[in-house]
Amino acid sequence: MTLKNYLIFMAVVTGICWGAWAFVAGIVDPTKTNWLGFVLFYLSLFLALAGTFSLVGFVFRFVIFKGEVAFRAVKLAFRQSFVFSFFVIILLLLAAKSLLTWMNFGILAVLFVALEFFVASRSKNNHNPA
Repeated sequence: MTLKNYLIFMAVVTGICWGAWAFVAGIVDPTKTNWLGFVLFYLSLFLALAGTFSLVGFVFRFVIFKGEVAFRAVKLAFRQSFVFSFFVIILLLLAAKSLLTWMNFGILAVLFVALEFFVASRSKNNHNPA
């Protein structure tokens, strides 16, 4: 798949995910829905955010760091978009349950940054065998 085809595919799928999220958000009443309504809401939002962050992250890397290989930029942006989207969804779940505090936010931020550093260091070690 070429880079252009990948970007078009990701943009279309991300648009579909945002449409699915808008549809679910429009029909789900949070005061009357069961667990399935919440799962559909958060899952569609997660996928829409991941696609958006992936595209924005790739464009940012490709424009700012012109020397970076496109495949590496796509892979990195895709991985980081999933991690950041998961972080946002957890924050929203905590806020919905009135459990979001500055301390919880800080602890989660440190955990997710540590996770990203761990995964990044592992991927660098896998590409540079000693």
